[in-house]
Amino acid sequence: MITGSRLVRLTLAALSGLAIMIAAGCGYSATQLPQQTPSAAPSTGAPTQAPQCSNPLASYQPEGALPKAGAMPAGSTMSKIVQRGRVIAGVSADTYLLGSRNPLTGKIEGFDIDMVKAVAKAIFGDETKYELRVITAADRIKVLTEGDVDIVVRNMTINCDRWEQIAFSTVYYQSGQKIMVRKGSEATTLADLKGQKVCAPNGTSSMQNLVEQAPDAIPVPANNHTGCLVLFQRGEVDAITGDDTVLAGLAAQDPYAFVPKQKAFTAEPYGIGINPSQVDLVRFVNGVLDQMRTDGAWAKTYNRWLAAPLGPAPQPPKATYGRTP
Repeated sequence: MITGSRLVRLTLAALSGLAIMIAAGCGYSATQLPQQTPSAAPSTGAPTQAPQCSNPLASYQPEGALPKAGAMPAGSTMSKIVQRGRVIAGVSADTYLLGSRNPLTGKIEGFDIDMVKAVAKAIFGDETKYELRVITAADRIKVLTEGDVDIVVRNMTINCDRWEQIAFSTVYYQSGQKIMVRKGSEATTLADLKGQKVCAPNGTSSMQNLVEQAPDAIPVPANNHTGCLVLFQRGEVDAITGDDTVLAGLAAQDPYAFVPKQKAFTAEPYGIGINPSQVDLVRFVNGVLDQMRTDGAWAKTYNRWLAAPLGPAPQPPKATYGRTP
């Protein structure tokens, strides 16, 4: 005889297996979710020594036109990716609208994932030639420096501190940090949260900005923004802070959450992270982004994922070059 609790466990196991089978047949390798660990004390993930960096948005300029898909230059990082048969990208699976798992298809999808597809298509001529590795925000730099992935496309802000450890593409999305509160709250700015508990993920610029710009608030860390949403729904925190794109996705999942009209208190330019030793791949990715800006692909991707919560597509962020190895 199967007890009620055992039946629930068997049903969940069956659904989990079904999701994996669906994901495996949808154009990319099945992804593994990281094991959750208890949240540590607030960490900004930033080096203590001030970096020498005059313009963090300056990246490496592409060298001529993009090579033909499937015919990457011999000995290049891209040719090694071709030999492997797929580009490996570190992404989020729980940042709604940017990178989150569709519960019906099992696929991870969103604005960031479309950036991965564009890189795969430029290398292989086939946008399905990619593998997604689900990572936390705190793992973004580590997986690049240790060579676990080729690129990280996980709403990562370009800044001088991070240029000390990794390389970035040009800006592919210009975001800004805001706050999300409960409906009925009188708080509309970060300064209004004095003495209140505010959640942000560890290892992010959101946590760093919270600690620096709201010293009278109580910072509460989580492994990711989904963890912050859980704390918010339990009543354990009063607000969440993060990029406007992230907060828009969180608010869409909670009818009691509200992102008040406000001016962003930071500039959060997103870049694609790449190992600093692979400058040729940075130049290649920048060529892909240049093409997306001019042929309408960037605007199409924006309208697909972000137009509903954030308004019509703006002009794509301009590329800034001038960095030398």
